Formats: sequence, C-alpha cells, structure tokens
Amino acid sequence: MTTPAISTTFSTDICIVGNGAIAKTAALGFAQDGHSVTLLVPPARPAPAPPAGATSAAERPWDVRVYALNHTAHSLLASLKVWGALDLARVQAVDAMDIRGDGTQGGNLGFDAFGAHVGTLAWIVEDSNLNGALDAAIKFSHNVHVVTGCAVDLSCGELGAAVRLEDGRKIDCELVVGADGRESWVRGQCDIGVDYRMYHQRAIVTNFACDKPHHGVAYQWFTCADGIIALLPLPGKRVSLVWSAPETLADTLMDESLGELAIRLAEYAEEKLGPLRPLQPEDVKAVPLALMRPHAIVAPRVALVGDAAHAVHPLAGHGMNLGFGDVVDLLETVKGREERRGVGDERVLARYARKRKEDVLLMQMATDGLERLFGANLEPLRVVRNFGLNLLDKLPAVKRRLMAHAMGKSTL
Repeated sequence: MTTPAISTTFSTDICIVGNGAIAKTAALGFAQDGHSVTLLVPPARPAPAPPAGATSAAERPWDVRVYALNHTAHSLLASLKVWGALDLARVQAVDAMDIRGDGTQGGNLGFDAFGAHVGTLAWIVEDSNLNGALDAAIKFSHNVHVVTGCAVDLSCGELGAAVRLEDGRKIDCELVVGADGRESWVRGQCDIGVDYRMYHQRAIVTNFACDKPHHGVAYQWFTCADGIIALLPLPGKRVSLVWSAPETLADTLMDESLGELAIRLAEYAEEKLGPLRPLQPEDVKAVPLALMRPHAIVAPRVALVGDAAHAVHPLAGHGMNLGFGDVVDLLETVKGREERRGVGDERVLARYARKRKEDVLLMQMATDGLERLFGANLEPLRVVRNFGLNLLDKLPAVKRRLMAHAMGKSTL
C-alpha cells in the first residue's frame, strides 16, 4: 500500500535551501530583519552514537572539521546572538600566523594581532559547535519555519518562485537562496554553468595533542612535494591539521596510522610544538579540493551563497568566511532596497552580485595563484617565492592590507 502524496503549500518571503552553517545564518539574518523564512533541509542522516562514557562538553571528541572565522563572521554571528551561544571553552583565538616557504632557505612571513591593532586575528571554531549554536537559535526564532524534504522542481516567474518537494508539498516565496553546497541543486535548476579546476589534492584533516604550548599561533608550511600543511591552534595543547596533499601522497597518508602521520609532521612542527600525539578517539577525513566558479551567482528570483556560489583552495582558510560575507552583503542589499521593490527583485539581486564580485574574485585569484606558485617544483621559482615571502614580511603597509582583507575589514 502506497502512502498518499501530501498536498500542502507553504507561503513565505524567502526559501533557503540548505542545512549548513551558511544556510542557517542566512535564515536567522532574514528573520531578524522581519522576513518570514522557510529553511528547506534534506532528511537527516542517522547521527553517530556518542562515545561510551562521554557525559560532559569537555569530554566530547574534538571535531576534525574546524573553521578559522574572521571578524566579518564574528560580527555577523554576534549580531544574531549566536556567538554567545557557542561553547566558548572550545573556541580558540588565533593571535599570530607563522608562514614558511619550502627548502632549507625557506622564506618566512608573520602576522600578529598586535601589528593588526586588533585583539585577535581569527577564531578557530568546530563545525559541531557552530551548528549546535545555530540550531538552538533557530528553535527560538518565530520567523523561521524548518521543512524537511527533497526538492524536485524550482519554478520562477515575475510574481515569485515555487519549490516543489517530492511528496507533493510546495513552498511559494519571493526569493530562493541556494545555500546547498558545491553540488548545488538550486544552481543546477537555474542552468548556471560552472568552471572547475581540479587541484588533484585532498585536504587531510585530523587533530593532535602537542607537547609544547602553541600560544595561539597558526602555522603554515608551503612545501612543494608534500603540498601545503597547516596546524591551527585549538584550546589547550591541541592543534588541528589541514594538510592539502597531492592525491598520491593523500592515499598514502590515509593508509597510515595517525601515529605515523605525527612522525611525518615532526619534520615541520616538532621545533615549535614538540612531539604530536593523536587525539582520542582517533578520527581523520580526506576532502577533494577544487576551484569552482559559477558563471553567475544570481538568477531570476534566486541568489546563491556559500559553496553554491564559489569554492576556493583551503590554504587561506577562508571558504567559510566568503560564505558569511555573502550573507552579510545579501542581507544589506535586500534591507537597503527601495520600498517599491520586493526581496526577489531583479535589480536588487544584480546589486548583490556586483557587491560580491570583487571580494570573491580577489580571494579566488589569491588562493589559486599561491597554489600554482608553490606547487611548481622549479628551483628558480623556489628562490623567487621564498624571496617574496621575506620581502613581504618587511613591508608593513602591504602586510596590513593583506591582514585587513583576510579579517574582513576595509582598513586597519
């Protein structure tokens, strides 16, 4: 016996498709501005059982997926009352960055909060901590209605948009926000083309305990043969690894134990951090890396945000920050529209696209350019890039501009 289809129509100002941090933040932002919001999320996957005996927040395993959130993200989350809802005991401030070139005469570039005239450069936040705080905020937001289901059709016209679900339900709205990741269903429904550049790398992510205190310093090594290695500070004597490794090396790393991986990292990190030890329970993930540029981030009645709108190399840790920047600019653009224009008006969305173009393009060019520069195993290039790092370290005005852009500020 088949279950009859549900025939229900929801009417809302804005339908946001997605279930990640960017989708939830956009939903809270629009709700705070007085709009009715429907957050369309896919059916939940079974959650893994918590480790036996883990009863307190301090005993929870450390999430291997972490974000280095900049000041734009911090300000947005604080304005939505989300930042204060985080478990701040599991948030680590980044007070300095130490960037190293390759080879025995590798260049060195350093940034610190004191030189940037700020309290901290960024904050390291676990994915589970961030999404937990967002979920709690959404439960208390009267303007956000969460709908679980699979979308099968998107239609857009002069009077609005409609998202139809596989069980027959329909969501009528003025604006659809695609916050549904790199393989965005919303983007595909709009026939927006995409340019890809596969890096033939995977990001190996896991966590370690370190013997020496990290003092809030984020370390990054640009190597040639081994890719790009980053160790981000976590609370206590802990660090989070993001190793952007060539595919062949990534296969090897994933076949090894985390103890063997720690031994490999000693070549780079032992002088600063001492011996590394895998955190318990051990966990490691590998994420394929690519540059992704959609041909547009808006379509009639549709705006894309987050990974649906762009994907960059994680070497600068700013993929999530670009998504928060999307949300900030989309909220500001919609809020600043003329009274006669609706939230899905074509001109309003065009303004959003123009507003995001420069910021996203600069970040894509910077990350892609650095990956190309440090991925080339040629001695003349090795000399030039190490010289460039050393030179940049001695140009405070240029360093301040780089830091301002990374932190999401116009000036320092």
